[in-house]
Amino acid sequence: MKPVRLFVLLALASLFFSPTSQAAPAEKSNSEKMNFVFFLVDDLGWADLGCFGSEYYETPEIDKLCASGMKFTQGYAACPVCSPTRASIMTGRHPVRVDVTDWLPGMDTSRAKNAKFKHVHDRDDLALEEITIAEALKEGGYQTFFAGKWHLGDEGNWPTEQGFDINIGGHDRGSPPGGYYAPWKNPVLEAKEKDEYLTERLTEESVKFLKSRDEEKPFLLYLSYYNVHTPITPYKKHIEHFENKAAREFDTPTPTIEEHDGVSRARQDNPEYASMIKAVDDSVGMLMRTLDELSLDENTTVFFFSDNGGLCTTRNAGPTSNLPLRSGKGWLYEGGVREPMIVRAPGVTSPGSVCEVPVVSMDFFPTILELAGMESRPDLHADGQSLVPLLKQEDAGKDRTFYWHYPHYHGSTWTPGASIRKGDWKLIQFYHYGNHELYNLKDDPGEQKDLAKANPLKARQLKQALSSWQKTMKAKMPEPIDE
Repeated sequence: MKPVRLFVLLALASLFFSPTSQAAPAEKSNSEKMNFVFFLVDDLGWADLGCFGSEYYETPEIDKLCASGMKFTQGYAACPVCSPTRASIMTGRHPVRVDVTDWLPGMDTSRAKNAKFKHVHDRDDLALEEITIAEALKEGGYQTFFAGKWHLGDEGNWPTEQGFDINIGGHDRGSPPGGYYAPWKNPVLEAKEKDEYLTERLTEESVKFLKSRDEEKPFLLYLSYYNVHTPITPYKKHIEHFENKAAREFDTPTPTIEEHDGVSRARQDNPEYASMIKAVDDSVGMLMRTLDELSLDENTTVFFFSDNGGLCTTRNAGPTSNLPLRSGKGWLYEGGVREPMIVRAPGVTSPGSVCEVPVVSMDFFPTILELAGMESRPDLHADGQSLVPLLKQEDAGKDRTFYWHYPHYHGSTWTPGASIRKGDWKLIQFYHYGNHELYNLKDDPGEQKDLAKANPLKARQLKQALSSWQKTMKAKMPEPIDE
């Protein structure tokens, strides 16, 4: 072979076989994609976990999860009651945008004391036209599993009509029909044995799904607990422990705080409520151990969240206390909308990391899409932003404005109102009382010092911004009752 011809052949070979050349990265197979487990606890308060400061309640398994991932100190629900927040997680859209602004079907004004406004009518379900995170993931080849509380519509609008392959226990009711012990009256979950505990059964079904799933496909497991919603019912396995603990630690009656027309609990000391939290903790531990046993812990992102604040304020005080935050479920004070939030994303979050940047429940949708390697869908998750830069600690967080619109009366003694947070400033409008309150959350996270009179300019600016947003979103405003 002539030297010139040999040189050309060697040069061509070096282009194709050089160790320094890089081929385009291969797309991940379905079995290599990120999986997702989403724990949603009903009515769990911001301070109800050990890792968030509770000393009476015991949550070692959830604390362990928190230590393995990122703790968000300012994770917000889109609404201080359940159904709107659940809709916001499912769609990445504000409750006003999907017209689900109250728990379903809500409390009629006739049940409110001295009501001044008519009932604001919203939808009785999450519209089937809305694209849920389950539907979006199914388009990407995911299998989807739902267990527990749905509360986003009656039959025909259940999880299986909104993108979930399997639905265990999810229907229209917000409180467990028939209670927490069998025989319950859940239309999509038949009890197996007498006195079977609902949370244990939902957990067993979730474990069963993990073990029987199609291993060639990634998955979304969405476990939405009925705990710790009323009726507050002792979990028999742990109630004696917490009764004894309360007897040792408390020798005075439960202190309370007046809150407008209601009363707030000022100490965590309810054994029955504590036992219900422990049931959730046991469940989380079982699911996390199953992920480990199945070698799924390194490619499964775990989210932990609550749909609204703990039930603290009622006519006679609720079962938990959210202190140092003010009030609780149903209210637009921090105790009603700030939630215990944890995210553990393997290869993304650092163990023991803490994020103090305010985020909101609409953010889960775009975050899951990005972690799944799927394209952003801002046409869908119009009100959410991906948290991945925060999870990676690559971004200090952008200035965002958060809005809450709750124009309904609620059993917690809340009356129609709305609120806005911009930076450290938060303004709450009380339509029923005809006033507003202004707080600086950096200096006063417990919202004890109303600065509306001391800083009328800031109050006016926030009121205008809130009003402008409501008009842009076509928010339904409460109308006075004709006298």
